[in-house]
Amino acid sequence: MKKPASGRTKGGEKQAKRKRRWFGRGVLWIIALLFGISGMIRLVETGGFAVAKQLVGAEDRGSNTTEDCVTEAGLMVLHEQLQAREGKLSEREGLVLDREQAINLAEGRIESRLAELVAAEKALSQTVSIADKSADEDVARLVSLYENMKPKQAAPLFEEMAPEFAAGFLGRMRPDTAAAVMASLDPKTAYTISVMMAGRNAGAPKN
Repeated sequence: MKKPASGRTKGGEKQAKRKRRWFGRGVLWIIALLFGISGMIRLVETGGFAVAKQLVGAEDRGSNTTEDCVTEAGLMVLHEQLQAREGKLSEREGLVLDREQAINLAEGRIESRLAELVAAEKALSQTVSIADKSADEDVARLVSLYENMKPKQAAPLFEEMAPEFAAGFLGRMRPDTAAAVMASLDPKTAYTISVMMAGRNAGAPKN
């Protein structure tokens, strides 16, 4: 009776040892599995952070590129505006130069025309002087001719003349000869010529 009891005891101990071994191995597998899961979680987190960092860097580079593009475009617009303004200034400068040239040409023509007018005026003055001198010489000859005529012969000629014309001749003749001619004229004609001669000398200076 004692032997079977000892056999059962030994068999039970073996089973207990096996259970402990399996339990210990199961715990180790669970721990290893947990470590693996933890490592995978860290790997995923690390990789995601790197990817996120790369994405953020790409966005930053994109934004910087956009800013650079915008800045370059602004510079191009400013450059075009400056070129347009320079073109307008050049055009205005050309117009001003054209106007200055036109003004210079006009001034040159005016000065030339003035010089021609001055020369013509001098020539005309000389011509008038010559004509006046010739006229004076002619009048002097006529006056000398009338003075050498007898008053009765000269009187009919003066009666045919215009009063102011006759007064001019008589005014240049010698007083005695002019008085003799006036005495030979018709009284009305002599009066009219006397009035003309008096009116001519009325504005003469007294002193």
